[in-house]
Amino acid sequence: MKEVLRTTDPTKIAYALVMLQGEDIDVFQMDVHMSILEGSVGLLPRRLMVADRDADRALRVLRDLGIADDGWHAGEA
Repeated sequence: MKEVLRTTDPTKIAYALVMLQGEDIDVFQMDVHMSILEGSVGLLPRRLMVADRDADRALRVLRDLGIADDGWHAGEA
């Protein structure tokens, strides 16, 4: 799996999730429970992961929507 989005913005996560699913890309949310444990003050980012085969297409969709990420994605670490 590859990370395609990391953000503390719950609106951005929800929008990206719906748009990727609309493109028939299976998406898995990570760190959802961690951000709940820290009190939902937005300190810990959530991540969206997709299958390796869908990563390029998912990143293209997110870039086209203007919500690629908060400055980096897994391929640029």
